[in-house]
Amino acid sequence: MSRLTRRGVALGLPMLALAGCGTGQPVPATSGTMRAPVLNPPRFGDSKPVSFAAPAPDGFAVHGIDVARFQSAVDWPAARAAGVSFAFIKATEGGDLRDPLFADHWRGAGRARVPRGAYHFYYFCTPPEVQARWFIRNVPRTRGMLPPVLDMEWNPFSPTCTKRPPGAEVRRQARIFLAALERHYGQRPIVYTTPEFYLQTDLGRLGEEFWLRATAENVNRVYPGQPWRFWQYTATGIVPGIEGATDLNAFNGSAAQWQAWLASRQV
Repeated sequence: MSRLTRRGVALGLPMLALAGCGTGQPVPATSGTMRAPVLNPPRFGDSKPVSFAAPAPDGFAVHGIDVARFQSAVDWPAARAAGVSFAFIKATEGGDLRDPLFADHWRGAGRARVPRGAYHFYYFCTPPEVQARWFIRNVPRTRGMLPPVLDMEWNPFSPTCTKRPPGAEVRRQARIFLAALERHYGQRPIVYTTPEFYLQTDLGRLGEEFWLRATAENVNRVYPGQPWRFWQYTATGIVPGIEGATDLNAFNGSAAQWQAWLASRQV
């Protein structure tokens, strides 16, 4: 994801396992009584904290990270002990770029038993079918993996791809990419996006499960009425076991709802 200035309060205290807040999508129902999974309370900080309106990030029970080559050294057991309950790892961009640390991060998270998924940064200069094949070529279909993620945002720093298609075209390409990954991995991908991109392309019309970035205001204010599954609330997080700044994310639900969502989405 873009390395932009973000968020919130330092998370130094144990968190309560709260029910899903705001406008999150419902977690699939399960029969019987479910015991909440044991989660390590987050022990995170933030070098540029923001004071969020309720429900603030520290009101959610389950937190995780997303990483790429910028996080060159990750002590995954230490990160897990510090409260990292999931990780999304950058795998690919466009139709020919692979994150050089994807394999290391993928193996490290797996060995530490951190639930992990992979994400693809989308380019509008390459057909969606080509990008889907590139992602599939580089991301192994692994038992227990989280859903793959389609990262859709404008890329103002690209020297070669400056296209900004209209919303209808953006959504058409997204559906092709999502369908290809769903056929291969057996689960529907999640869509990650940013406030500007979401507004300009009317991306909410996709009707997919969303991971939303909101680093200056509460996610429910930035995307009013939009159901969401994950909230990326900072890019300046401090996590034991990780050198440098790290993106932090919250799952929209309680510890028990997290367990139910994992059971419903993993293959």
